[in-house]
Amino acid sequence: MIKKHHSDIKPSEITDKETYLNRRQFLQGGAALALGLGLPGCDASEPKLAAPPPASSRKKLASTKNGAFSINEAQTSYKDITRYNNFYEFSTDKAGPAKLSKAFVTRPWTLTVDGEVSKPQTFDIEDILKSFPLEERIYRLRCVEAWSMVIPWIGFPLADLIKKTDPTSRAKYVAFETLYDPKQMPGQQTGLFGSGLKWPYVEGLRIDEAMHPLTLLSVGLYGEVLANQNGAPIRLVVPWKYGFKSIKSIVKITLLEKQPPTTWNISAPREYGFYSNVNPKVPHPRWSQARERRIGEFSKRKTLMFNGYADQVTSLYTGMDLKKFY
Repeated sequence: MIKKHHSDIKPSEITDKETYLNRRQFLQGGAALALGLGLPGCDASEPKLAAPPPASSRKKLASTKNGAFSINEAQTSYKDITRYNNFYEFSTDKAGPAKLSKAFVTRPWTLTVDGEVSKPQTFDIEDILKSFPLEERIYRLRCVEAWSMVIPWIGFPLADLIKKTDPTSRAKYVAFETLYDPKQMPGQQTGLFGSGLKWPYVEGLRIDEAMHPLTLLSVGLYGEVLANQNGAPIRLVVPWKYGFKSIKSIVKITLLEKQPPTTWNISAPREYGFYSNVNPKVPHPRWSQARERRIGEFSKRKTLMFNGYADQVTSLYTGMDLKKFY
């Protein structure tokens, strides 16, 4: 059971959803460059935020509320969730993805699952929305640069999708891949607008992490389909890991026998490990991870082990040195 901490704000203290919050205090001391690259979403400047998509253009999603996995904490506003984003395929600036992804095409869209499976399949996004019961889960999202949100995701367990492909006994890892389309995604371009990362963006989990009931494939938030800047049309959410593990706009999932490469580990292996579990006792090489700033709050709070999901996931890492396997 998730226990509510005294530092959590009360619902009555939540800033109105449509009120703009001063970001300057949130961003002080948050910037550095890793190996000549921007960190995963790190930006010291006060962003000029784009307006959220108009309510009339947003498609509703029917879902059931899942109280068993949801936390009881004040949710980050829709405005902040859709205007303060890490999505390097579009921009390294927090406000950039909302501005530059407006014309991003998410239909038609297919997701292929292959590799160590007996029944490789390609799923159409519309079939996914019809075939998998959707539920709302309120999860924390903790980013490596020490800011966090509480988001009401809509989706379904990744395990449900994987099971349809009948994994073989050789499947030890799960690799993920984002769409590669530099024409639509300016951050994937080389030169001035590119981030310097190797594309397409790739991520990975161990099979037991992927099959854990907390691991979610999200297709929406706040009762609506995902906004483009939030990873439309389908993204991963792994709430006990740093946010860059939750890969966006997925087009391919491959089950493997050996550990797959991951984008940030390729770019800066000393700073970003394969596991990337939220761990206040393991600092980033250039700053502490012991405290975080919740978007919508002015004071910092203590970072929780496994982002507050220790009761559910600690058993996955029994006997592991979490400083070595960071």
